[in-house]
Amino acid sequence: MTVDLLLGLQWGDEGKGKIVDVLTSKYDIIARFQGGPNAGHTLEFDGIKHVLRTIPSGIFHKNSINIIGNGVVIDPVVFQKEIEGLEKFNIDIQSRLFISRKAHLILPTHRLLDAASETAKGKAKIGSTLKGIGPTYMDKTGRNGLRVGDIELADFKERYQALAEKHIEMIDFYKVDLQYNLAEMEAEFFAAIEDLKKLKFIDSEAYLNQALKDGKSILAEGAQGSLLDIDFGTYPFVTSSNTTAAGACTGLGIAPNKVKEVFGIFKAYTTRVGSGPFPTELTDEIGQTMARVGNEFGSVTGRARRCGWLDLVALKYAVQVNGVTELYMMKGDVLSGFDTLQVCTGYEYKGQNISHLPYNIEPENVTPIYVEKKGWKADLTGMTSYDELPVELKEYIDFIEKEVEVPIKIVSVGPDRTQTIIK
Repeated sequence: MTVDLLLGLQWGDEGKGKIVDVLTSKYDIIARFQGGPNAGHTLEFDGIKHVLRTIPSGIFHKNSINIIGNGVVIDPVVFQKEIEGLEKFNIDIQSRLFISRKAHLILPTHRLLDAASETAKGKAKIGSTLKGIGPTYMDKTGRNGLRVGDIELADFKERYQALAEKHIEMIDFYKVDLQYNLAEMEAEFFAAIEDLKKLKFIDSEAYLNQALKDGKSILAEGAQGSLLDIDFGTYPFVTSSNTTAAGACTGLGIAPNKVKEVFGIFKAYTTRVGSGPFPTELTDEIGQTMARVGNEFGSVTGRARRCGWLDLVALKYAVQVNGVTELYMMKGDVLSGFDTLQVCTGYEYKGQNISHLPYNIEPENVTPIYVEKKGWKADLTGMTSYDELPVELKEYIDFIEKEVEVPIKIVSVGPDRTQTIIK
């Protein structure tokens, strides 16, 4: 069998959790391949809203195995609370959730390092979620990190202590006024480690490749969005891992030739959280309306998302980098009510018109070029078939498909799993 990938194509918050939930019944295994608890995947069904931060979005389906891959970084304290939040749903966590021994651990001092570093940057801060993600990946690449498999070793606490002491020295280097009680944080951390031990740790690359030999179907679930990729995103305003298709191979230990379909998710407009360039951003009443109607607040951080028109230059770039085979458009219902819509189809960049994403998209270098499309007034949230959609929305979809040269197969018209139209 092969592996299908599901990725966000913008700056995150595209609605990946909902689509994984919708698709899960078609797969035996759902595998998360990168990111940490800064990424909240929201699922809504049966009148209940669920926010998953580390656990794959297939956990609510009793026939699916959920794997946290080696490319993920895990905060045991956050993870423990996430597990506790699922207890009332009578999910057999032990038999349905496995963790790669090679996944790295977020220590309390990683979070402190994150806060110290961001504070020291002042106005130049990058908009970190302060979850310790960046420092953990830094330790990973610096070959200092602790992994889930280390928990099973007799000297785990000694290894922890050595790394934590190194972190404290680094925190002191920043010379910022950071108030914390490390003893209290460590007590919480080690209690969470004991809970983590109750779950099954696996050599995930061996497990997944054997599953493929056994004919199992796998859906690899990405976190954040392609424009936040450490290599291909709007650096330095990015996350610390590879959020693109290539990250699925390194984050799960599967070969590129095992990947079949790449499902790319995007919003009918564009949003961004935190700092960084955003060519199509709207700071006027239209942007405020998008934010209000779309409930554009981070599911984990609660931070307000910046909103703007759909940027096809950035979307085509993400499609190209990921090799997307199918597109899923989210939140078409949020655009209902606008008389006209603007779609960015190119940039004016240093005096020239271009249609590709350049090295630098800061506002002093880039001015978006727009095409105007007719809006629609209909309430989409109760519609259940593509034929019901207003003609203006269908024209909007057709236009995007022609520009990006990839078919849009799913149109989401609301947050619930039932509000999903197959095209």
